[in-house]
Amino acid sequence: MNRRMLLSGVLFLILSALNAQTLKIQGTVVDQQRKVPLQGATVKLKSATNSLILKTQLSDSTGAFIFSELTPDSFQLSISFVGFNTVTRNIRLDSSDISVTVNLVPGSSQELATVIITSKPPVAVQKGDTLQISADQFKVNPDASGEDLVKKVPGITIENGQVKAQGENVQKVTIDGRELFGDDATAALRNLPAEIIDKIQIFDRLSDQAQFTGFDDGNTNKSINIVTKANMRNGQFGRVYAGYGTDAHYSAGGNATILKDNRRISLVGNFNNTNQQNFSQQDLLGVTSNSQRGGGGGNRGGGGRPQGGGNRGGGGGGGFSGNFGNSSNFLVGQQNGINKTNAFGVNYSDLWGKKITTTGSYFYNHTNNNTNEIANTQYITGKPDDISDVSDTTIAGSRNTNHRINLRMEYKIDSNNQLIITPNLSFQDNNSDRNVSSLTHFFPQGSGSININQNITNSTRSGNNLNNNILYRHSFAKKGRTFSVNLNTSSNKRDGETYVQTFSQYLDNNGAGEDTTSNRFANQASNGMQLSTNLAYTEPLGTKSQLQFNYNPSYATSKSNQQTYALDPADNKYSVFLNNFSNDFETRTRAQNAGVSYRLGDRDRQISFGVNYQHTNLNSERILPIVARVDKSFDNILPNAMIRYKLSPKSSIRLFYRANVNQPSVTQLQDVLDPTNAPVYTLGNPDLNQQYMHTVSGRYTFTDPAKGLLLVGNIFYQTAQDYIANASYNSRDTVINGEKISGAYRLSKPVNLDGYRSLRSFLTFAVPMKFIKSNFNLNGGVTFSKLPGIINGLQNETDNTTYTAGAVIASNVSQYVDFTVSYSANFNNVKNQLQPASNDHYFQHVAGLQLNLLSKSGWFFQNDLNNQYYSGLSAGFNQDYWLWNMSGGKKILKNQKGELKLSVFDLLKQNRSITRDVTSEYIQDVQNQVLQQYFMLTFTYNLRNFGTAAARAANRANRWGN
Repeated sequence: MNRRMLLSGVLFLILSALNAQTLKIQGTVVDQQRKVPLQGATVKLKSATNSLILKTQLSDSTGAFIFSELTPDSFQLSISFVGFNTVTRNIRLDSSDISVTVNLVPGSSQELATVIITSKPPVAVQKGDTLQISADQFKVNPDASGEDLVKKVPGITIENGQVKAQGENVQKVTIDGRELFGDDATAALRNLPAEIIDKIQIFDRLSDQAQFTGFDDGNTNKSINIVTKANMRNGQFGRVYAGYGTDAHYSAGGNATILKDNRRISLVGNFNNTNQQNFSQQDLLGVTSNSQRGGGGGNRGGGGRPQGGGNRGGGGGGGFSGNFGNSSNFLVGQQNGINKTNAFGVNYSDLWGKKITTTGSYFYNHTNNNTNEIANTQYITGKPDDISDVSDTTIAGSRNTNHRINLRMEYKIDSNNQLIITPNLSFQDNNSDRNVSSLTHFFPQGSGSININQNITNSTRSGNNLNNNILYRHSFAKKGRTFSVNLNTSSNKRDGETYVQTFSQYLDNNGAGEDTTSNRFANQASNGMQLSTNLAYTEPLGTKSQLQFNYNPSYATSKSNQQTYALDPADNKYSVFLNNFSNDFETRTRAQNAGVSYRLGDRDRQISFGVNYQHTNLNSERILPIVARVDKSFDNILPNAMIRYKLSPKSSIRLFYRANVNQPSVTQLQDVLDPTNAPVYTLGNPDLNQQYMHTVSGRYTFTDPAKGLLLVGNIFYQTAQDYIANASYNSRDTVINGEKISGAYRLSKPVNLDGYRSLRSFLTFAVPMKFIKSNFNLNGGVTFSKLPGIINGLQNETDNTTYTAGAVIASNVSQYVDFTVSYSANFNNVKNQLQPASNDHYFQHVAGLQLNLLSKSGWFFQNDLNNQYYSGLSAGFNQDYWLWNMSGGKKILKNQKGELKLSVFDLLKQNRSITRDVTSEYIQDVQNQVLQQYFMLTFTYNLRNFGTAAARAANRANRWGN
C-alpha cells in the first residue's frame, strides 16, 4: 500500500506542474425581434470534424451559457429553441476565450401557434435520460440551503439523513458536473446556498467507461447534478454560526466557498452535541460494534432531530423506508442514540492548465455515541403453537474517528486521448462498550424454557480502505470507433480486540436449570485485495449502430484470522485457547468475463443488447477450527438489454435488464460459532454457492413545460437463484462444532435457496397550484419482497408488502412567505408461509407543516410541526406523538448578513424513535433513546459576495417573488 500511495503522490506532483491557463466559449441567446434573452434554449457544442456532441447546456435566466475546460480546436455551436429557427456557428478556439451573442429568429406562424411563451422557465424538462428541474420555480428564504430547496422538488425526499430521488438513494451529488465531498450527497447539499442554484438535474449516472462507449454496463447510481447560475460562479459565499442552549447543548460550525473561474475551494465544519451528523457509507467501514441491527425486509422510523444551528427550521421526524435484503442501509445517515460530533472537511476543484481537471476532498469526523434501546423480537418457529421471542435492553457507547480522502484527476492528453485517475482512501478507529440484558422465551415442541442473559462487550477496532481507478480512453479517427481500458485496484484491512463476558441462566418449564458464565478475549484481523481490468472496443456498423467487445478479468483475495481465548481463573489471564471459537480462513476468487454488445439508434430512440460469458473459480482454505479446503467453479451466461424510446416531445420510456452474480463474503463462508448474542448463535457456511441475480427496471417520464406538469414512474424487479438466505434452528443441550451449548438456544447460518423476489415501484406527479402560488406533488408506490428461509428444517417464505402514498404542497410565493404542507403514509402487510399466526400488518404516517415568515425589516419566524403515528407494532411500541420545533429572531448588521435566533427543539416533550425490521426469521421492534427538549440561542453570519451582476439577478428574482 505504501508503494501505491507513493506512486499516487508522485503522479499528483507531476500533474500539478502542468498548471496553466484554461479556455472557454461563452455567450448569450437573444430573441432578435423582442431583444430579450431566451432562457431554456438548447446549446450543443459539437466537434467540427465529426459532428459528435461534446457538451449540451440550457441557457439560464439571462440567456447565458458557458462551455469551459476546453483545449484549442475547431467546434460547432448549435442553438435551438421551440418556435425559433436553429442557428449553427463554426468556431475556432486558439489561445484566448471566445464570447458570442446568438440571435434567434422565430420560425413560421404555424410553429409559433404551438408555443406558449411565459415569463418564467418551465418547472421540468426532459433531456435524454436527465430530468431537469428549474430552481426558480421553488421559492425559499434568502438563507436557505440546497437541502432546503431540493426538499420541494417533486420526487426528491430526505429520510433519516439519506437523500432519495424517484424512490432510490442518491449516491452522488455534483456541482456543475464536479464532485463535492466525494459520494456524500447530504454534505454537498447542506453546504450549498439555494440562491446560486439554477437547475437541478436528476439522472442515472453511468460509469466513466460506459459514458464514453455509450453502452450501459449496469454500473449506474442515482445522481443529482446542481447547475449553478452563470453569474454566480465567481465570488465567495458561506456562513458561520454558534449557539448555546439549555442542558449544555451547543452547536457551532459553518462553511465557506471561494469561486474563481474554474477554481472552487470549500471548507465545512460541524461541532455539536445535538445529533447533527454528516456521515457517508465510507465513514462506517464495518468496524463499529455498536448496536446496529441488521436483517432484510426492514422498515424503519426515527425520532426527530434538529437541523443545523445555522440553517433554517428545526428538527423533523423520520419515516419508514424499505431496506429489503440490505442491512448495510442501516449504516447510511444517522446513528441511533445521542451523538456528539466534531467534523471538518475541505474540497478543492480546479483546472490545471488546458488539459487537467482536478477535484479532491478531505473529510474528518469524530463522534461519541450513547445508545439506550429496548427491543422485542418474535422469531418464526414453523409451528402454530410454538413461541420464541426475545426482549432485550441495550446500553452502548462508542467513539468513532474517521478520515476520508477523495481525489479525481482528468487529463485530456489530446482531442482523442484521455486519462482519468480516481483514488480514494479512508481510515477509521472505533472503541465501543455494549451491555445487553435479554429475556428469551423458547417453547420448542410444547416444552417451555426461559433464558436470562447478560452480554458485556468491549472492543477496540481499526480499519482502512484504499481504492484506485485508472481509466484510459481513446477515440479513433473513424467516428464511433473507440478503445478504453479501466483498471481498478482496492485493498482493505481490519484489526480489532474484543472482550466478551456472558452470564446465562437457563430455566425449564419446571423451574429447574443451570447458570453458566464465560469470559472470552478475541484478537481479530482481516484483509482483502481486489484487482480487475475491463477492456472495451467499439466499432461503428453504420451511422446509428455500433458493436462493442469487452473483456474483464478479475482477481480477489480475502483473509480472516481470529484467535479466541478464555480467562484462566488460576492466573487471571486470557491464556486458554478456544479452538472452536477461533478461525484462520482465506478465500481467492478468479473470474474471466468476456462479451459482445450491439447498439442501434440515436439520442431519442435507442436499443442495445448483449451477452457475456463468465467463468469463476472460488477457492477457500481453512486452518482453524479444523483444516479444510473448498474448490468450486461456476460458469454463467449473463445477458443484458436496454431500450430507450422518446414517445413524444413530452414523454419517454426506458427499460433495462441485466443478469449478474454475487459471491458470498468471507464472513458467510467461515463456520465459526459466534456467541455474542447468546442464546441466539450464528455460524458461517463454507459450502455456499454464488447468487445468480436477474434485474429488470423501467421508467416512464412525462413533462409538459407549458403547463408545468411532471409525471415520473419507476419500477424495479429482482429475482435470484441460489439466494443467500438464513436457516434457523431451535434446540437445547447440544454440541456445535465441539462446543457444548446448555439450555435452549437458536442457531442461524447462511444457506442457498431459490425463491427470492423483490419489487419496488414509485410514482410522482407534480402540478402548479397557481391560485395559491404553490406546487402540488403527489407520490405513491408499492414495495414487495419474498424472502426464503429455513426454520427448524422446513422451508419458509415471508412476504412483505408495503403500500406508500404521500402529498406535498410547497409554496412558491416569495422569499418572505415559505410554507410546506406534507403527508405520507405506509401500510405494511407481512405473511409467513409456515406460521400464519405470525402474519402481521402495521401502519405509519407522518404529517408535517413547515412555515417560514420573514419581514423586510428582518424579523422572522420559523415553525416545523410533525405528527407521527404507529399502529400494529408490539405491545408498548405503538406511538402517536407530535414533534414541534420553533424559532424566531432578527436579521441584523449591514445588508442583514447577521442573524440572532432563539429556537426550541421538541416544544411538547414528545420526541421518540421507533424501528421495525421484518425478515424470514423474525419480526423485531426497537425503541431508541432520542434527544429531548432544549432551547438554544444562535448567532449566524452570512457571507455573500458575487459582484454586481449577481446582485442584479437577485433583484430580478425578488421582483418575481413579489
